[in-house]
Amino acid sequence: MHIAWFKRDLRVWDNEAFTNACKSKLVMPLYIIEPELWQQDDLSYRQYNFLEDCLKDLDKDLKKIGQNLIIKTGDALEIFNDINNQYGIKEIWSHQETWNFWTYKRDLKLKDWFKSKNIKWNEASQNGVIRGLKNRDGWSKEWQRRMNILPYEPPKKIRDYKFISEKIPSAKQLGLKNDGIEILQKGGRYEGLRLLKSFLNKRGKNYSKEMSSPLTAHYSSSRLSAHIAFGTLSIKEIIQQTINRKREIQKLPKDEKENWPRSINTFSSRLRWHCHFIQKLEDQPDIEFKNMHSSYNKLRNEKDNNLFFERWKNGFTGYPMVDACMRSLIKTGWLNFRMRAMLMSFASYHLWLPWQKTSKYLATLFIDYEPGIHYSQSQMQSGTTGINAIRIYNPIKQGIDHDPDGIFIKKWVPELKNVPKKYIHMPWEDKNYIKEYNFPIVEESLARKVAASKIYKLRKEQTHKIESNKIYIKHGSRKPRIKKIKKQAKNKKVEIQKNLF
Repeated sequence: MHIAWFKRDLRVWDNEAFTNACKSKLVMPLYIIEPELWQQDDLSYRQYNFLEDCLKDLDKDLKKIGQNLIIKTGDALEIFNDINNQYGIKEIWSHQETWNFWTYKRDLKLKDWFKSKNIKWNEASQNGVIRGLKNRDGWSKEWQRRMNILPYEPPKKIRDYKFISEKIPSAKQLGLKNDGIEILQKGGRYEGLRLLKSFLNKRGKNYSKEMSSPLTAHYSSSRLSAHIAFGTLSIKEIIQQTINRKREIQKLPKDEKENWPRSINTFSSRLRWHCHFIQKLEDQPDIEFKNMHSSYNKLRNEKDNNLFFERWKNGFTGYPMVDACMRSLIKTGWLNFRMRAMLMSFASYHLWLPWQKTSKYLATLFIDYEPGIHYSQSQMQSGTTGINAIRIYNPIKQGIDHDPDGIFIKKWVPELKNVPKKYIHMPWEDKNYIKEYNFPIVEESLARKVAASKIYKLRKEQTHKIESNKIYIKHGSRKPRIKKIKKQAKNKKVEIQKNLF
């Protein structure tokens, strides 16, 4: 018996692991719901609801080719042990999973157990993330090679064996409480395909211009991030359809192209970033909770300011754009990239809160939570990678730039609905408009200057620069800077060797 173990790849199309597993005469399409996983502090009710939609679509597609999805709930090792005792497992097929630290430890435990039972575990690569990578040299070329491979087609028919499946447990049965979500994004492959089609042919026309504002990004962004995170669509098939659409756009008359070329190129670059950031977590799993650069262990180690954290997490900081973004995220489970960065930056710099705490909270709010991207970005926006530019977002300026008339702010912060445009971004300038709202939790310019001073002082230290170069060689994209760093490292080595004699 072979098992096709679905993880974050909830589709039959372009699923290498599933296609290969089905070459066996007897295959069990299996999904394991692990209660302990759903009790981790980065998972939530809203994510589980999206998962349920995905599992239902996957089950429908499997039934079309002869077998339903087998659902099991419990500890993965115990479930595999039960299946092995009942049927005898020869091989297990799944995709390599780069996810949170809990799943990383679970897979290490399973690997040892499969070996002890003489069960072969085949892990196919799902995207451009490369397991066992020593450094980023040649990564881009290998990523491109993988993205050019034709999608794997599902088998036309598989044997219908009456495996016993369980019902999908409810969120309540897993101890997941409603977390304030009101507008829940629909999951499942067919919803993902619909979004991809509408984005590439209609909604994405002004993507490059409108993706930064929360007013326009909801429509003009692809909204595929949750589908990529749960694997209802593969990154490869999205890229290949995007390339095909790009060719179509190139043939359009000039007056019909308008903003399409720039938008489609911008979207393509972000698809590439997807794997680039997940590769960081694959190479260094502890960046989920550990500063990428050790020099920053000195920072933000004061006793947590719980008042600041509570005001930030609930959208009561006194800064309209910050509060509107947080409240919107709580109710919808999605926020555009720039506003996500602003929320993290504000918490890390203005409120001086540790990213480990704020990133876990944000993880529970994002339906599209992808640990490799989430923790890499959390550290980038908090200034702890040692290799990225420091970006301290001014929340007032972000509001003026991306919601000049306060439309988004008034929608999500009703206390400010009667505030005129003149004061909407700084309502405290007229006390008549602050009665029902909050005064700013900190003084923006002062907090920003104090934070910047601490960060830049640390970055000037020689030990910081040495470690930064090492981090860049391991994690950085291969731009001209890498040649300079390697040359400096080589010259330093020669200098040390001369001193030895």
